[in-house]
Amino acid sequence: MNLSYQHLIPATFSDLSRVWIYQSNRVFTLSEALTIEKILEDFTADWKSHGTPVKGFGTLFFGQFIILMADEEVTGVSGCSTDSSVRLIKALEEEYKVSMFDRMNLAFYINEKVQLLPFSQLNYAIDKSFIDKETLFFDNTVLTKVEFMNRWIIPLSTSWLGKRILPQAHQ
Repeated sequence: MNLSYQHLIPATFSDLSRVWIYQSNRVFTLSEALTIEKILEDFTADWKSHGTPVKGFGTLFFGQFIILMADEEVTGVSGCSTDSSVRLIKALEEEYKVSMFDRMNLAFYINEKVQLLPFSQLNYAIDKSFIDKETLFFDNTVLTKVEFMNRWIIPLSTSWLGKRILPQAHQ
């Protein structure tokens, strides 16, 4: 699996553009992924904030992560426009019978693919060497384009999660 994604992000968006990452609890099928890409394209083309078009971008990465981006230097994103994006994700959840809001499911890159690990099993996975400080972690807490470009897929040890759990896990 090729983890390169930065070249797919529009260069015309400000580095401070807001980013939302929604992680599915499973990989979408090819047919589902193509439909979702079209839905995201249509949504961002019509995305509005108090009637003003939002400069938006949406895509599906690695068949499992929906990325939405809004360039707030062009149009600020209001509560209503954020709510509309959440409604979109909830509709996709229902349509495809997936979970997109479970923040306790952590994503790692293991054995050449994205693998999910429940937070409750994290210490066990470290103790049994299923993951270690160099395992790539998908940090879905990034908030801006520049963070997304530089800190979305990082070694566990450099993430907020690694700083929280690794000292107690016999690095």
